[in-house]
Amino acid sequence: MALAIAQDVRPGWNYILTPDANGLLATYTTNRFIDVTNPFFQSLGTNGRSCATCHVITDGWTINPESVQLRFNLTAGRDPIFRPVDGSNCDNLDVSTVETRRSAYSLLLQRGLIRVALQPVPGAEFTVTAVANPYGCNSTTTVSMYRRPLPSTNLRFLSTVMFDGRESTPPGTQKITYTTNPGDLLADLAHQALDATNGHAQAATPLTTQQQQQIVDFEMGLFTAQAFANEAGPLDLFGAGGGPTRLAAQQFFVGINDPLGQNPLGTPFTPVVFTLFNAWQNLPAQDRRAAIARGEALFNSKTIHIQGVGGLNDALGIADIPGTCGTCHDTPNVGNHSVSAPLNIGVADVANPLGVSYLPVITLRNNATGATVQTTDPGRAMITGKWADIGKVKGPILRGLSARAPYFHNGSASTLEDAVRFYDSRFHIGFTEQEIDDLVAFLKTL
Repeated sequence: MALAIAQDVRPGWNYILTPDANGLLATYTTNRFIDVTNPFFQSLGTNGRSCATCHVITDGWTINPESVQLRFNLTAGRDPIFRPVDGSNCDNLDVSTVETRRSAYSLLLQRGLIRVALQPVPGAEFTVTAVANPYGCNSTTTVSMYRRPLPSTNLRFLSTVMFDGRESTPPGTQKITYTTNPGDLLADLAHQALDATNGHAQAATPLTTQQQQQIVDFEMGLFTAQAFANEAGPLDLFGAGGGPTRLAAQQFFVGINDPLGQNPLGTPFTPVVFTLFNAWQNLPAQDRRAAIARGEALFNSKTIHIQGVGGLNDALGIADIPGTCGTCHDTPNVGNHSVSAPLNIGVADVANPLGVSYLPVITLRNNATGATVQTTDPGRAMITGKWADIGKVKGPILRGLSARAPYFHNGSASTLEDAVRFYDSRFHIGFTEQEIDDLVAFLKTL
């Protein structure tokens, strides 16, 4: 069905509007048109999947549960996305009937999660000692984790490929850097296309170099953002800067606006990360566009006492870092981190207040100290083998949020309000209800 949706794009179109829960999402390409004959849309494996199976135009170039459920109902669970290799909760579940398929693919249907099965790297500082998986994947040698597919758009702004960085300049997961970018990013994306086709699509024949290049060229031309909000209208009205064409022109380089001094040009960090709706700041308070502008100002200015974040507080040796949303979402008008900076903010914690009982509980033991920790996803530690990396994942690009609920890597936040309330609880921010409403209104317009 993903291919069928993609084929609705008319030849010659370079700007596509698609509806979402909060209005209209827009995708713009800097290529001449969105080419649905590209290998991105072709089944190049053995199970009917293409890149577009899990990266759907109408879902913000990822998937959301509503569209996955529709695909299940239309095909009785036989759409290519429903394959045991990684679509089912475990790879040995019964998928012989409609009802058993509905059960086997429940995480995909309810949370839009794909199963990622990884082994700890040789020489890891820890041992996986136990896995309590609700679906039976209890192996401690190949560990099953469940993650949202990342969007295949706005890739020019990436500083890390994949939530755990496993596709960043392999082998060795070297960091994407200012001096080697965009060459390193392009190589990473080509390698990711190869791995995805071999793994997700179960290819018998690897992609050719030409096919990899065509996929990367297609992806690098895509820019996606909200263009129309139900309660505010066009997001480029009266001087505002919403939509994907402005985004395509946004300046970016690795390290831009980094808060820890890694900007290669030496420019000081500014917490004023988003400036899309400055022109709406003086509208009447009851105007919904004014709420969006207030939410943007909150994102840029509300003080957050950052505490207990793995990869930040421990790395700097500072227990309390006064920051803002932009401390971790620093890329101007994009919202991801401008350098490779995987962090553990507690989303993978067993005690995540959003509730993660649908995920496995994985116990790891430190080989040197004997200390143990339980998590629902070891994150980057599975790639580096480092104890300090347990639970760390990258923060995704914030543009196009409205089309791609649920949020966080494990889908634990069903709505943007849930995500904001998670941060409010986790960092004791003290948002008022009005501030939560304004901040959500802003996030919906990205």
